[in-house]
Amino acid sequence: MAFSEYLADRVRQRLNRAGKVEEKKMMGGLVFMVNEKMCIGVDTDRKTGVDRIMVRVGKEAYDDLLEKKGCREMDFTGRTMKGYVFVYPEGIDEDKDLDFWVEKAVWFNQFAKKSKKK
Repeated sequence: MAFSEYLADRVRQRLNRAGKVEEKKMMGGLVFMVNEKMCIGVDTDRKTGVDRIMVRVGKEAYDDLLEKKGCREMDFTGRTMKGYVFVYPEGIDEDKDLDFWVEKAVWFNQFAKKSKKK
């Protein structure tokens, strides 16, 4: 599992008041579940070796947020996953920028549906 512990710690600090937070290693990185729902994750782009975050933002905000610095479509499986974005270092290096993305993820989390357990 390749992900930056430093970036994970930065995200972890911002989630301290988000509700029930669990960490799960999955999809080659670390995913933060908030109130039993996937919220935000940290991984390393396998093609470039660059650390990034995955943010669950929902379909309504998706297109507008793609215009933000460092933001790209999430195509983890080779298919674009609307409602999820990757944000690269230029969009999260500054604390205020990471704050923005964590706030977006936590805000959407209150409306997100829990994954169905098999």
